[in-house]
Amino acid sequence: MGYHVLDPDELADSPEHPCDRRSITDTVELAQLAAAVYTLDPGEQLATQYHYHEQREEIFYVVAGELHVETPEETFAVPADEVFVAEPESPIRPYNPADATEPTRVLGVGAPKFDIGRAYDPDEE
Repeated sequence: MGYHVLDPDELADSPEHPCDRRSITDTVELAQLAAAVYTLDPGEQLATQYHYHEQREEIFYVVAGELHVETPEETFAVPADEVFVAEPESPIRPYNPADATEPTRVLGVGAPKFDIGRAYDPDEE
């Protein structure tokens, strides 16, 4: 059996991301679940690109601030203590707007973890 208690602020930052991303998955070597804590300063995106997953289901629990999520249909504003859910094949671009007055902190969870995001170009629709 394995159990872990983690302080996300003590986890290593993922330098390839456009915001501060702390991977729970990498730290405890999860086999099926992708999980990370993100802190987005004003003007930062959560992911490296507007994307979708073929199989992965994702949830984003907003811990603090407000997460904005652009989709092909509309942009959602998700306040603290609420959850945004993206089903497979659903393009998203989560971000903290440049005119925001505070950082946004999000717990992101998705499965299966091996389903890497694929680029989505809204101009190709």
